[in-house]
Amino acid sequence: MSPQTRLEQRLDRAVDRATTPRGAVVVIAGTTILITFAAAILMTVVDRENYPSIGSGLWWAVQTTTTVGYGDVVPTTVVGQLLAALVMFFGIGFITVITAAITSTFVARSSLEQKRADSETPTAEQVRQLDRRLERIEAAVTRSS
Repeated sequence: MSPQTRLEQRLDRAVDRATTPRGAVVVIAGTTILITFAAAILMTVVDRENYPSIGSGLWWAVQTTTTVGYGDVVPTTVVGQLLAALVMFFGIGFITVITAAITSTFVARSSLEQKRADSETPTAEQVRQLDRRLERIEAAVTRSS
């Protein structure tokens, strides 16, 4: 097995923090906000003509990361368009991967809990054996009285 990259280690830690629905919301929302603000700042730096302020860059980034894409403000420089493509592919894909990883953790945990519950539930054969034992105990008590 190959050693994990830093990104994989961070992703694992993030998923480990999302052990409850509230934790999952925090991780997913935190990741989305981080990607959105990073994209806004970068877009303001690389396409200053179309995005002269952090606010305009943030408006574009929110539209892009949420996949709404109103199209009222679009990057026109090549660097801005490349950044937009990276945000679309990486940002949205990364958020999807984190959401899927957290969801699979919840599903796996639920499956494990169900298996534990099933193994703790007595089977019909176990109930029959207990019933026979009780009958023997009752017979022994009745004979000794």
